[in-house]
Amino acid sequence: MTKAAEKPRKSLLSSILLYFWMALGSFLAAFAIEVFFIPNNLIDGGVVGLSMIFGQIFGKHVIPFLLIIFNLPFLFLAFRSIGKAFLIHMFVALLLFSGSMIFISNVLHLEFPGDPLEIVVSGGGVLGIGLGLIIRSGGCLDGTEILGIILNRRTGFTVGQIVLFTNVFVFGAAGFVFQDWHPPLLSLITYMVAVKVMDAVIVGLEETKSVIIISRKSKEIAESVMHKLGLGLTIMYGRGGYSGTDQEILYVIVERLQLHDLKEIIFDIDHNAFIAIENLHEVANGMQGYPGKKGRVERIVDKILKKPSPNVS
Repeated sequence: MTKAAEKPRKSLLSSILLYFWMALGSFLAAFAIEVFFIPNNLIDGGVVGLSMIFGQIFGKHVIPFLLIIFNLPFLFLAFRSIGKAFLIHMFVALLLFSGSMIFISNVLHLEFPGDPLEIVVSGGGVLGIGLGLIIRSGGCLDGTEILGIILNRRTGFTVGQIVLFTNVFVFGAAGFVFQDWHPPLLSLITYMVAVKVMDAVIVGLEETKSVIIISRKSKEIAESVMHKLGLGLTIMYGRGGYSGTDQEILYVIVERLQLHDLKEIIFDIDHNAFIAIENLHEVANGMQGYPGKKGRVERIVDKILKKPSPNVS
């Protein structure tokens, strides 16, 4: 099979997997709303929460339809400000989520009227997993996040601050509608659990570390790291701000489980070595597997060092 034939095949498989995870995430999010939230008078944040408040007034069966209607203005904003691909993913996620809510409500008929702590942990956890899968697939259910992205470009507020500010009004409105402030407060706690779980799904439980090493024995350390741990590294060149001497700087990306071994190797060679460690949420090499083209990290380093990339025939 030629490379031209392999590329469309990989693209098709990636699209199938993307919409599979989006569908699974939509079902889990809808399951949390229908099984944990609605039977216990809890609400979610943003547009979903607003739809649930109106559902308390006009009937719970209208929530899936209100969710789509209330998100229409944000879909228009997404098309104009973010792009067509994001619009399609968001619209598909909304349809899958609304369809899952209708299916669970009319076919499964499940409810979980349990202890408040069980509801908060279980409902928030399931919702967080669902939303995390949707976002990892490039979709979105809440139009307030789109509003946050747009306002972030025009103001000094972050997306998280704008979404949190919006949710304060949503949970406050729920208190007036329910005539009881216990459900909104419990909803807020559940929302915080969902956000934490969602972040874990998006970022991943295993964080990769980036390590910068400055040592007078940089060549020995580089050889030892590559041969003993099997890790690749990048050698950058810097100059001491105080001493003015030229210095090699090693840049290594390592899994958390290998970090201890890496530090042992470094300090065994040079106990005066300087190490700076940072968390990396994601490492992507988009050009991996294509000969003659460098990965993202290498291309960035080349730009920093102003070294032209070698041509590979």
